[in-house]
Amino acid sequence: MKSEFALAFNEILEDKGLPRDVIMGAINSAMVSAYRKSVGASAAQDVRVEIDLDKGSVAVFAEKEVTDEIYDERTEVLLDEARKIDPNCQLGDLVMVESTPENFGRIAAQTARQAIQQKIRDAERAAQYEFFKKQEGEIVSGIVQAVNSRQATIGLDLKAEGIMLRKDMIPTERFRIHDRIRSYVVEVKDLPKGLQIVLSRAHRNFLRRLLENEVPEIYHGIVEIRSIAREPGQRAKVAVSATQQGIDPVGACVGQRGVRIQAIVRELHDEKIDVIEWNPDPAIYISKALSPARVSGVYLNHGKGDDKTAMVVVPEDQLSLAIGREGQNARLAAKLTGWRIDIMSVSEAASKALAQLRKDPSLAKLAEEEADTMVKVEALLQQKDEGRVLNLDDSNLIARFVDRVEKRGEVDRKVEEDARQAEIRKVRESIDPRAFQLSIFDVAELKEHLQVLLQSAGMETFGDLLLQVKLDPDAILAIDGIGPKSYEEILEVAQNYQFPVIETAPVEVEMPEVVSAVEPEPVIEEPVVIEEPELVEEPKLVAETAAFKPEDLEEAFVTREVEEPAVEDKSFEELFQMDTMRRTSETSEEEDENGLLDGKKKKGKKRKGYTVEYDPDRDATYVRHKHRNDDDWSEW
Repeated sequence: MKSEFALAFNEILEDKGLPRDVIMGAINSAMVSAYRKSVGASAAQDVRVEIDLDKGSVAVFAEKEVTDEIYDERTEVLLDEARKIDPNCQLGDLVMVESTPENFGRIAAQTARQAIQQKIRDAERAAQYEFFKKQEGEIVSGIVQAVNSRQATIGLDLKAEGIMLRKDMIPTERFRIHDRIRSYVVEVKDLPKGLQIVLSRAHRNFLRRLLENEVPEIYHGIVEIRSIAREPGQRAKVAVSATQQGIDPVGACVGQRGVRIQAIVRELHDEKIDVIEWNPDPAIYISKALSPARVSGVYLNHGKGDDKTAMVVVPEDQLSLAIGREGQNARLAAKLTGWRIDIMSVSEAASKALAQLRKDPSLAKLAEEEADTMVKVEALLQQKDEGRVLNLDDSNLIARFVDRVEKRGEVDRKVEEDARQAEIRKVRESIDPRAFQLSIFDVAELKEHLQVLLQSAGMETFGDLLLQVKLDPDAILAIDGIGPKSYEEILEVAQNYQFPVIETAPVEVEMPEVVSAVEPEPVIEEPVVIEEPELVEEPKLVAETAAFKPEDLEEAFVTREVEEPAVEDKSFEELFQMDTMRRTSETSEEEDENGLLDGKKKKGKKRKGYTVEYDPDRDATYVRHKHRNDDDWSEW
């Protein structure tokens, strides 16, 4: 019957789901360490522990040297005692001797308990990490355990704890102990001091997950969230689009009477949420992103690189609404669309358009066309400055004027951008392609600090540097930290850099065998003319055959090598096919239907017997004759 120790041990393993071998190994190692510590044994001494779970006993065995006199009981044993263990041992041998100290049972129990507890903690930690690592990017529920000025501690499942920093909290909400909250798992780290689970309620993806939970269309992929811009606790903008025709993405997110969006607003402590429909046209997308403000026009300016600017013109009464409180509406629209947005009223845009027409030579033709309109617009702007209110027709006149000027400028800017991109492509083609595969940090001729400065300016490869030098070298001088001397060094490296020459061994290319469409006749150096003997009566043939000696027969039919064709080699199958066709063409005289002529059996012409063979081992062609009545072609 098993002891209580064994039963308790097995119960712990089953409850915690721990592997038996792992726990036993940990206990064994812990007891070995406990023995070394209790007796002061050296780490070089071999020590083993045997545990009997059924009896609940522990035995320690230590390796000792066999001596005739003991100076250190920890490492030495007498010969007589050693021979009780190993009868064949001699002086100087090493034997394993039981060396269980007194009261080691109590020490063993404590050590076993500590080892099991440590393994349990390690197993729980591993289970926590594996569970919450899968929860990254998802919403979890927990109970507030502690709150201070810097962070809040949230109790989670599996006895885990998460932390929520102050910056990850919604500014308008206050936590109390034992409050149950939902939060977004930002990151899970397995640190030496323990598991770290970072939570957030201010993250924009927290809003994304809430929408997925509340809106079935988003969860099933019928409606897609394109972009989210959020200022926690105040306002958020969400751009959505439908993946199927006939679906209203905004209506699906808002829900009937706004029940779906209101549930999310309550979760976020009354944070206002604007849901807009995404559009592939940037102008329309930006116009919707500035809702609830009405927009008169959106004019795009694709600058260099990622510099994208949109000028938005709004009516006078919509200017403050478009900008929002402290610029919040415009700021969220810019985050949502990825464009830098400049908002101005119609009158401000008209003043800018008039200045452009007067100063920009490229708009001279347009200025001539709009000369009369320019006079009217100037007069209306003067009236407005005087404080007089413009009627609707006058406002529309100004708005149409601005639209014509800005659209013309937009076209011109697009033409300029296309020309610039064409120039970039042309210059790029003139640069060695290897330069774009060479990192800027691999250019040894450049100093390290220059490499860092160039990389920070967007020049990741040496090709980017060469491209910038050829397009606009002054832009390099404008980089912070690069002076005239460094500028000259960079130009010198860019102009004089030599790519390493990689020598490659010549590769022998086997030319494909040329096969002629017309098979040439094989050319024989010494044609062999073989005279066919006259067909005679059977007895005579037998007599002639008998007169031949084997060596004479061998000499008579000498095999001759045939010269290979000049263009291609013929295989044995091809030669055999040619020979068969030739032999079949030599047909005997026609016989009548019954094989009789004038009542007599017609004597047919005997077919001459010969064959052509090709020996691949000797690379030779052989012509051989067959004797009459020779059925066996192997004997000649």
